[in-house]
Order: sequence, then structure tokens, then C-alpha cells
Amino acid sequence: MAGRIRLSFHSRVLLTVLLLCWMLVGTCMMFQYQREKEFRTRLLNTELQMHNSRILSDLRQGDSIADIVRRIGLPANELRITLIDNAGRVIYDNNSRTPFPESNHNTRSEIISARAKGTGYTVERHSESDGIDYFYSARLGDDGTVIRSAAPYSHSLQAFLRADRTLLWIMAVITLVMSLIGYFVTRKISLSITRLNRFAEKAEKGERIFDDEAFPHDELGSIASHIVRLYVQRDQQHREALRQEHDKIRLKKQLTNNINHELKTPVASILVCLELLRDHPELPEDKKREFNDRIMANARRLSSLLDDVSAITRMDEGADVIEKCSVDLTRLVSEVVAEEQLRTDIRISLDMPPLIVNGNRQLLESVFRNLIDNAIAYSGATEISIKADAEGHFTVRDNGCGIPEEHLPHIFERFYRVDKGRSRAAGGTGLGLAIVRNAVAIHGGDITARNDGGLRFDFTIKPHRPSDD
Repeated sequence: MAGRIRLSFHSRVLLTVLLLCWMLVGTCMMFQYQREKEFRTRLLNTELQMHNSRILSDLRQGDSIADIVRRIGLPANELRITLIDNAGRVIYDNNSRTPFPESNHNTRSEIISARAKGTGYTVERHSESDGIDYFYSARLGDDGTVIRSAAPYSHSLQAFLRADRTLLWIMAVITLVMSLIGYFVTRKISLSITRLNRFAEKAEKGERIFDDEAFPHDELGSIASHIVRLYVQRDQQHREALRQEHDKIRLKKQLTNNINHELKTPVASILVCLELLRDHPELPEDKKREFNDRIMANARRLSSLLDDVSAITRMDEGADVIEKCSVDLTRLVSEVVAEEQLRTDIRISLDMPPLIVNGNRQLLESVFRNLIDNAIAYSGATEISIKADAEGHFTVRDNGCGIPEEHLPHIFERFYRVDKGRSRAAGGTGLGLAIVRNAVAIHGGDITARNDGGLRFDFTIKPHRPSDD
């Protein structure tokens, strides 16, 4: 509503705290006031019951009620003494100023209580006979009669039954002190809320937030500080994620451009060979075979390039979409080594313990096949060794010529070639080591390369243990 008054958070909290404090204090005051009033009422009733007991005792000894009342004197003369029989009739009343009561008194509350419990009282009731308010106290006798003492409800009696108001003033002072304490406490709480509100407004507007605003040193201040720090961290992570996403988009564009570039050479070579074969059917058979061999080699290169691009694209989609299962890595690497040994004279040695890993068989195979292919094609080595320990730490090395140090930081980049002419001549796509790096990363490892009497690769593929489940 337009005209509605909007209170601040501090005001709302303070009013709530004050209301609760006042309700608590008020309830305590009312409870204590009623207890004190009840105590005074019971005290007066006890005093009157003592007179009733004395009168009943004298009646049992055969004295008349009139003589007993006369003998007691004060304060009995200030009381109205009434004796009531079983039928509820008044058989004695010392009040000579009014007509003798003739109504049935068994309907009076104090009489009912006395006949049920032995004693009873009524704090204030208007007398029908003399028009005065009395405090009635009744006691049941042995023969069923009831003796009742009634104290006039005068100003002095009202003052006696009224609770001491000193407690009220004490509670009022306590309420004031609690209100002041509540003000300062809620003000401290509202300080954290106010600063959190400013933080929320900045966050909603997308403004840059820095963790440089101090909060009070209490639980709420600590929570607020944690929230701000968490948001700042999440904001930094979000910005980093955006940067990585932009890098990913840039890499995809770069990959697309590189693919287009890499496709042009084999496609152009295939087209040239096909055109020559189509336009010159008279070519000698040896030339035709040469052109067919070129077409076949470039087609294989295209197929290899498409396979590598498919693998890179699949890994870029993330490790979550790649299926993993239990793989006997020792057996897999042994099979790869055996197949690669069939196509090269370079000696390939394998030294690794039994290893079972949780991974993707195709990607794990690509790691070792690409490393071996890379050494065969470019290292000029006479020996390739693969070693691993029980923790899955692998070393793949050759005894070849290695590569210049300035190229080492870049060999895992896509389409990066140390010797571009030699690499294309060997049929490489420039994606082999990029696939190796991504495949190792998907399996929780990292790969490094260095010259060590040849080129050496170190990486880790952790074994799968039952405790990992």
C-alpha cells in the first residue's frame, strides 16, 4: 500500500523483542500478584477458621453459641457469626441490626465447600440481609451444623487482601532495563543484516563485490562474512568458468579452422589424382598404380584425421559422458605393444605389474598407441620402453633424438608440429599428443614430457581398488 509505513529491520526486531519482554514480565507480574493475593486470602481464611474451630470446640462442650460469642469478644464482635443446621436454616446470627436470615444457606458456595471438604470460603459476596459485602469462611461441625464467620469487606480488608505493589515497581524497572538491553542487542544484529542487504543489492545489480567490509564479531557476523566470502569465491569461479567457456569456444573455432586447413591437402591430392586418371586413360599401369596409392594414402589420412577429431570432440564434452568400466590395463598395454611391434623394427619393451583401472578402454588404448606411434614416426630411436609401478606411475621413453627444448611446452597442443613437412609426410594429424593429454586428464592424471636421452613421457593412471567403491 502506498500509505503504509515501512519500518526498518531494526525497528521490527526491537518491537518484537520488546513485546516479548513486556509479555513475559507482565505474565510474571500477574502470576506473582495473584499468588500474593491468594496467599493473603488464605491467611485471612486461616485466621477466621481458627475462630470457627474454637466456637465448634466450645459447642461440643455444651456451651451456647451466644455465650461463646460474648465470651470471645473482639475480634468476634467485629465479625458476623452464623450457625447453620443440616437443612440450611440459620439457627443463630449475631447481627442484631437486620432481620433474622430465613433463606436456605446450603446453596452458598462456602457452605457447599464446607459440607464437601470440611472448610470453605468466599472472597467477596453481597449479603442479601444487610446489604454489606463480606469475606465468608465456613467450617463443618461434627453434627452436620456449619459455623460461618464473615468479615465485612471494608477499606482495611481490601487493603489487606491487595498485593504489595512494590513488586510492580521492581518489575517495571526490570522491564526498562531489558528494553535498553534489547535495543543495543537488536541494533548490533541489524548492523549485520543491513550490510547483508547492501551486499544483496550489489549482487542483484551484478556489481563487483569485494570481501572488504567488516562485520560484527558474533555468530551472525560470522555467518554474514562466510556468505560474502562464499559469494566472492563463487563469483570468481563463475568468471573463471566463463573464461574457460570462452577459451573452449575459441579452441573449437581454432579446431574447425585447423581441420579445414588439414583437409585441404589430402582432398586436393585425391582430386588431382582422380582428374588425371579420368582425363588420361592412356597412362601407363605403373603411373595409375602410383596415383591409386596416393589416393589410398590420403584417404587413410582423412580417415585418421576424422577419427582423431571425433575423439577430441568426445573428450571436450566432458568426462561425465564417457563410459568407464573395469579395465585390465596390463593386458591392454601388452596387446597394443604386440600389435605395434608387428609393424616396426624398433624394439618395444614392457615392464609393468598387474594393474586394474576404472576407465574407458578405447581412450586408454589411444594413450599408449599414440605415444608408441609418435616415437616410431619421429624419434629415430632403436628402442622404446614402457615402465609402470603398482601405483600406476608410467614412463614411456625412447632413445631417439628428442626434440628442441623450445618445442616441449607446445607438443600437447592441437595440430602443433615440430617439423610440419616431416609430420605430414609421415601421415600424422597433429592431434595424437593432444588426445593423449586429454585422455590422461579424464582418468585423473597429468602428463609431462622432457628430453632424457631421447623423449620421455611421465603420467599416472591410478589403479582401481575395492576400497574406492
